Amino acid sequence: MIQTMRTNVMKIQTPEGITFPLLLASPIVRCFALLFDQVCVTIAVLILLFGLTFIQSVSGDLYGAILTIAYFVLSIGYPILTEWLWRGQTLGKRIFKLRVMDVQGLRLQFSQIAIRNLLRFVDSLPLFYVVGGITSTISRHYQRLGDLAANTIVVRIPKTIVPDVGQVMAGKFNSFRDYPHLAARLRQRISAQEATIAFEALMRRDDLEPDARITLFNEIADHLKTAVEFPVDAVEGLTAEQYVRNAVDVLFSTRKA
Repeated sequence: MIQTMRTNVMKIQTPEGITFPLLLASPIVRCFALLFDQVCVTIAVLILLFGLTFIQSVSGDLYGAILTIAYFVLSIGYPILTEWLWRGQTLGKRIFKLRVMDVQGLRLQFSQIAIRNLLRFVDSLPLFYVVGGITSTISRHYQRLGDLAANTIVVRIPKTIVPDVGQVMAGKFNSFRDYPHLAARLRQRISAQEATIAFEALMRRDDLEPDARITLFNEIADHLKTAVEFPVDAVEGLTAEQYVRNAVDVLFSTRKA
């Protein structure tokens, strides 16, 4: 279930009754991120052309064709590649603290990234992203045409406030701490937003029905396991909720520094 308010906040409610607020990125800040990315693409094209200057003396037509193809490949390939590798972020989005997400809060798929970026040419019509700008302004979730087709949104990443994990650990033993290299890898691969969601689920666990509680922590634990696989000795006998508790402990223990 998704709820929206005029305060630029989208609320995603899971079947288990947990509500997660997401700050939607306005068209203005998205424009700044786009301009930064365009500068990056332009610099990359200029570097490529500088390396191919000798071709211009051989054939001006060939040089022009390479220029056109290079710009097309870089302008489309750059956002697709970076958004896939950096989980919904380009350089511009990183600078302005933005991220592309599935509109239901699900894991972003490669097909969604490809669709939203291939439709950039439509959004950019007739010039300077007029179509995309108008669409994102009037859209309920600030979505341009590419977002509507791919079922994605762009959200702002708020400054993370490190929670007090002592509230969920209470002196409990954490087997994950015996594997600091894997704990560090988990911190690298799990975003601050994902870690916060896991923490909030732990804090609200007593408000859930037993079946919903088990389902929710199974899903969160499965997601964490896709990032890092701890040895059998570290996870043997742990329930999904205990797994999430241990993961949250190591995720936030170093984020305090």
